[in-house]
Amino acid sequence: MTQPWPVVITGNEILLRPLRFRDRSQWNSARAENREWLAPWEATIPTLNVEGEAQNLPSYFGMVRTLNGEAREGRSFSFAIWHGRNLIGQISLGGVILGALRGGHIGYWIDRNYANKGYTTVAVGLVTEFAFSNLLLHRLEINLRPENAASRRVAEKSGYVFEGDRARYLHIDGDWRDHICFVRENPSIK
Repeated sequence: MTQPWPVVITGNEILLRPLRFRDRSQWNSARAENREWLAPWEATIPTLNVEGEAQNLPSYFGMVRTLNGEAREGRSFSFAIWHGRNLIGQISLGGVILGALRGGHIGYWIDRNYANKGYTTVAVGLVTEFAFSNLLLHRLEINLRPENAASRRVAEKSGYVFEGDRARYLHIDGDWRDHICFVRENPSIK
């Protein structure tokens, strides 16, 4: 399934749009400034090769190319969160599967200077609406670490309901970490 891309989503006080090559300096600055803030929640790549060497992340340009390619193929949709001219975070709708499942999952991060101001909740609402209205997905998940109270509030305020535990679900901060799963279903899909 190919999708029209790029997609820009406008919300109250924020704008969601795909990262562009020219956003590199702002993205790098936001990530560098928030490295410690995000480390406990940030996905990491486990050691995979037989020599025990960590896998390398792509360059910024490689990341943008990959994200845009995944969006055009309809598998994953990643948006930078903008407040005016400031890049304040990122949100992704990933793992999009059609057929009998018609689902995906949402992940996000926010700059610590913009946390607890409702921007992440607005972004989750906008991406949820995009997934339900444009992609006609039936079910979305937000999986988060149990100790991440702020992220749990975002999921709950966005209408997601606790579904259960996911033991050793995702590689975060250097190890396989337990998560809790919140779900929202599209009421217009029968």
